[in-house]
Order: sequence, then structure tokens, then C-alpha cells
Amino acid sequence: MNNGKNGVQPIPDDMRGVIPHLVVRGGVQAIEFYKKAFGAQEIMRMPGPDEKTIGHAELKICGSMVFLADECPEMGNRSPLALGGTAVTLSFYVEDVDAVFAQAVAAGATARMPPADMFWGDRYCQVADPFGHVWALCTHKEDVTPAEMGRRAQAAYAEFAKGKKQPAAV
Repeated sequence: MNNGKNGVQPIPDDMRGVIPHLVVRGGVQAIEFYKKAFGAQEIMRMPGPDEKTIGHAELKICGSMVFLADECPEMGNRSPLALGGTAVTLSFYVEDVDAVFAQAVAAGATARMPPADMFWGDRYCQVADPFGHVWALCTHKEDVTPAEMGRRAQAAYAEFAKGKKQPAAV
């Protein structure tokens, strides 16, 4: 579909939706980690000015595009390692959350929350990658009505308030 100026498509087909742009310390290593941990497909890589860092890379993870670049503090781009953490969790659905969790940990991710059946109907877990980003992995197991989800949420949050580390299925 070429409906833009000069016959150029204004939104490329593979660039639909929101695209996370990860800033990392160690871009080359991050690309290799994402390949091992999540089966990422490298679409393109552009080196930084020193030819050792990543100026821009494009990966596909579970069919979604992810941009990646090495941190560049001079331009205001800092990684979670430089900031002391992240306020963002990147989530994606997989066929077998337990297998992908094990694969990610084997590749060097840190387990933040082991896989568990959650009240909203997903089997869910979290890992932190070596570059400071947090990933939530999900497998949908059960369709839950809004009323049932509300009941389960209240029960799960009550358990959570008693000191459980995560709200699991109830």
C-alpha cells in the first residue's frame, strides 16, 4: 500500500502498533541474549560511531518489533543500569511460559517471579535481563469473566496483603 508522498508507505507493515525502544549497556551482547532467551530475530543492525556499539538495531520478538540501541548519555539515552532500574515491564505471550522462563534463565536472565497460574487466567512469570529490563512472560490458560476476575482479584489481594510475594490464582 503506497499511499504516502512519492509512493512511500507512511506506516510500514512491520512497524504497526507501539514499538519499544530499549536502551542498553552492551548492545551487541543484548542482541545475542535476546536471541537465546526469547528467540529474537535480528532484522537489522547499525553500528554506533565507534563501530563497537549499536546505534540502532531492530529485532522481532514473538512477532513484535523491538528497537535497541546502546546508551548514549550525551544524547540523554541511559540504560536501566545507569538509572538504577526501570519503570517498564515488557510483556508477551508464548505457547509454553515454563519453557521460555527456563530458556531465559539459562541464557542469563534473573528470575523475578517464577511461573504461576494467576487469577486473571494466565500462567505468568517475570525475568530481569542482564541489561536491566524486566520481561513478563504469559500463557493464557483460562477465559475469566469480569465478575469472576473481580472475585478472584479480591481474594488474591487479600492473600497478598497477608505477606504472600505475588497474587496467584485463587
